[in-house]
Amino acid sequence: MSDTAVRLLRPDEYNAWRARSELAYAQNMIESGGIDEDDATKKAAADFAALLPAGLDTVDHSIYAVEGEGVVIGSLWVAERDTEQGRALFVYEVFVDDAVRGRGHGREAMRFAEEEARRRGISAVALNVFGGNDVARGLYRSLGYREVAVFMRKAL
Repeated sequence: MSDTAVRLLRPDEYNAWRARSELAYAQNMIESGGIDEDDATKKAAADFAALLPAGLDTVDHSIYAVEGEGVVIGSLWVAERDTEQGRALFVYEVFVDDAVRGRGHGREAMRFAEEEARRRGISAVALNVFGGNDVARGLYRSLGYREVAVFMRKAL
């Protein structure tokens, strides 16, 4: 069992979180989506600007620091969204530093998201995961998540 704690991200932590998260998103688009680096960087910036126009104060979005032994080791970003299957708490990001992966911190962050959904009266948690991220997909499956769609592509 991990010693994971989850708390709201503080305003003084936001800029560093956003820079790391936006860069990681762009990198995932490059590696898993086959998107050109310049296009991925522009899309990441545009997506973050659209999704978080008021930063930490964006309505229905919550960003949390994930801590292990009192040190920030990751983050969790969730938002309330309407989906085709109804209202859900959507996980935009669950991130754990490479140095402490495999110790249950991601699992605990996802359990926190589920409890947060219940606290908000939301009966589902939803997320997207980049193809090729087999570790994350395995975690989600082990927690009872099921794939509802798989987008595939072949470059010619």
